[in-house]
Amino acid sequence: MKTVVYDGSYEGLLTAVFEIYEYRFNEAVIQKKDQVTTLLFGDIHEVVSNPEKSERVIKRLKEKISKNSLKQIFTTYLSEEKNIENSLLRYIQYVMRSKDPVDNDYSNPDVLVVQQMSRKVHREKHRMEAFIRFQLTKDQIYYAIIQPDYNVLPLISKHFEERYADQQWLIYDVARKYGYFYNKENVEEVQVNFSEGVNDAGNKHMIFDEKEELYQKLWQQYFSSVNIAARKNMKLHIQHMPKRYWKYLMEKKVT
Repeated sequence: MKTVVYDGSYEGLLTAVFEIYEYRFNEAVIQKKDQVTTLLFGDIHEVVSNPEKSERVIKRLKEKISKNSLKQIFTTYLSEEKNIENSLLRYIQYVMRSKDPVDNDYSNPDVLVVQQMSRKVHREKHRMEAFIRFQLTKDQIYYAIIQPDYNVLPLISKHFEERYADQQWLIYDVARKYGYFYNKENVEEVQVNFSEGVNDAGNKHMIFDEKEELYQKLWQQYFSSVNIAARKNMKLHIQHMPKRYWKYLMEKKVT
């Protein structure tokens, strides 16, 4: 069994798929470099991300599956689920060896995994687009801290770029320690070291614009006023807005 090691990027994953075919590895598993579990003297093949090789895989897939199914491969990769690389490898292998389109063949377990996982990631994407709350810093940058179940930042940046085109903003994923910064012209990936207490009350005067606290209080008061106690359905409320998102929602910080 050959263990094919890649750098964790999508380009690296597709390069790994290409080289499995290129070197005719009959049996292979793909693992991220920082998660290799094979013994020190195991049969390891390490790939270097190669844009030409990854693009050739994409080009071949375009001939075999729909545009939507190609997007589902990327979305499934963003799930970061354990061993998802090998589900994707088997899915791609199944696509490549089949004469007829198989991207909707749910009798195949890997096709089903890609379908189900991509849906889960898309649901998380839509939730993030709905639940993200920006706060204004003294540098006039709107920032939001998130901690989604899946790595959805690459999927949501376009939404906020179009919606807040006239503002500088930063969306930072504290779980994955990277974010996207928009400077009114371009979106770029950044890494920032946020302290654990960045949202603590004692730090607000050093970080936020002086009007920000007023805006937050007004928003909290509005949320309280429209949230009629007699009509409260907490079970339904949690269904639409799971508790794991409340940590970064200002309307949930009513004092």
